[in-house]
Amino acid sequence: MHITAKELAALIPSGFTLGVATAAFQIEGALDEDGRGSACGDVFAAKDGAIVENHSPVVATDHYHRMPQDVALMKQLGVDSYRFSFAWPRIQPTGRGPANRAGLAFYDRLLDELLANGISPMATIYHWDTPLTLDEAGGWMNRDTAYRLGEYAAILAEEFGDRVARWVTINEPATVST
Repeated sequence: MHITAKELAALIPSGFTLGVATAAFQIEGALDEDGRGSACGDVFAAKDGAIVENHSPVVATDHYHRMPQDVALMKQLGVDSYRFSFAWPRIQPTGRGPANRAGLAFYDRLLDELLANGISPMATIYHWDTPLTLDEAGGWMNRDTAYRLGEYAAILAEEFGDRVARWVTINEPATVST
């Protein structure tokens, strides 16, 4: 039996939020574009054999360039909410200091596109993409990283708090803290 996405969506009870989720590092690509800094995952992914069949996050699914089409697909599927993560090194290339305006502009476009298509954003502040300079200084074992996360979160709240009602602070915090 074949059922369409719309038919399946019609079976979902009223009040249920149908959502999808991603992580910036897994989908965005564009690792060397618009001022994005390096992340701890970039170093790992560059090691031969670290990723199955030597796939690369450099392009990933190219969400950075295909975002409007990706949002259109979500709308076509009947998605109500999209949980995405901000890429910390795209916002603060070194994990500290002022925000990278080009990085903020990408997420401005993403949020506007989601809302224009009736899709509620749910934003993850940190999804395992510690800026490389912070990682090299001890990462999460260095207390300063928590202070830098606070600074970064304040930037996100200031820039996007008018459009994001639901926030996830850290994806899988037990994994990061152990």
